[in-house]
Amino acid sequence: MSKTPLKIAIAGLGTVGGGTVHLLHEQAELLAARAGRPLTLVGVAALARPLDLPLDGVPFFTDARAMAKDCDYDVLVELIGGADGIALDVVKTALGRGRSVVTANKAMIAHHGMELARLAETNGGNIGFEASVGGGIPIIKSLREGLSGNRVAKVMGILNGTCNYILTTMRDQGRDFGDVLAEAQALGYAEADPTFDIDGIDTAHKLAILASLAFAMPINLDGVACEGIRHVSALDIRYADELGYRIKLLGVAALIDGKVEARVYPAMVPLSFPLAHVSGPFNAIVTEGDFVGRTVLEGRGAGARPTASAVVADLMDLATGRTMPTFGVPVDRLTPRPAATAEAHRSAYYIRLMVKDQPGVFADIAAALRDEKVSMEQIIQRGRSPESTVPVVMTMHETDEASMLKAVARIKTLAAVEDLQLIRIENL
Repeated sequence: MSKTPLKIAIAGLGTVGGGTVHLLHEQAELLAARAGRPLTLVGVAALARPLDLPLDGVPFFTDARAMAKDCDYDVLVELIGGADGIALDVVKTALGRGRSVVTANKAMIAHHGMELARLAETNGGNIGFEASVGGGIPIIKSLREGLSGNRVAKVMGILNGTCNYILTTMRDQGRDFGDVLAEAQALGYAEADPTFDIDGIDTAHKLAILASLAFAMPINLDGVACEGIRHVSALDIRYADELGYRIKLLGVAALIDGKVEARVYPAMVPLSFPLAHVSGPFNAIVTEGDFVGRTVLEGRGAGARPTASAVVADLMDLATGRTMPTFGVPVDRLTPRPAATAEAHRSAYYIRLMVKDQPGVFADIAAALRDEKVSMEQIIQRGRSPESTVPVVMTMHETDEASMLKAVARIKTLAAVEDLQLIRIENL
């Protein structure tokens, strides 16, 4: 075993930073045996020194920028978060010094990944970001290394534990979105401002990263169409159950005729597909390669210990010299690929309407679908209520999204229709 340690500096001692410190301390002998050298903390930075972390003798900085500039380290672990600001500053400083970086920061990678990869290549450093997608799930290594002998046609998954927890709880307890969101916030599962999670932005960041790795292309966050889960109701979830589906917020990227279709949206997933049974805060990711076929990875998508596990996996690669270009190949060899238009998407569809129970309503709805060449598969209506609206559920055969949206727009103008919700069906 070499006596030369891998010298590590950690910027950010929150949930993941603290978990990483604990893992490095508790598993020190195991890590050293597997790496053939010690992994040693030589500096940590936070606004205040935590008293509950094993940091005796480790130099402490209140200024992460100063640590990145002045500390003698081999790798800087950035766990501050945020696409810009101090997180980006310390990473650029470390890479500019020829050091390596490990980060869990999906927003920074999604927005600045190409720039940072070039900086690493220019100065001889490396970037590890396994913890940025899927928490403890080793999806970055799978795409960058394990599937390197495959042309990947599709990558998709449940990439946000907060949304999956909300949708699972809505189904299990029959409660509405707003009520479950408030509880998730009180329990700490959702942020005080949950916009990034429930509007799909967090999933879009992760999907842009996965698409880059899967299709050997530059990150294109602007090419990800994004829709969240605010409109999903307990009523929709009950009908999904009846129809044999679970509603999940999916991130889906597919390479089709040289174009990349990347979308985030709530979808009805058939019970026969593995993603339908991923519950609570868990994540799961499916890939489709031409030689290996379909692979499924599932695990905890967040939390101190799972995410710290992913951070240390990157540190172990650096400690043993297992390195490669940030996105699998050098930046100049990544192939730009055009984004497919959202209107070109093809899918089956679920529509739930609240309609006034009066003659002629179905004829008008059917006419709108017929005129846009949308074919209905089945319809569910129960009960009558002349004084109020009643739910009507329809599922459509696969059709192109442009036609479906035109039909929906026309149906919404009907005086008898007071509400309409559309959810895509993933017939996998």
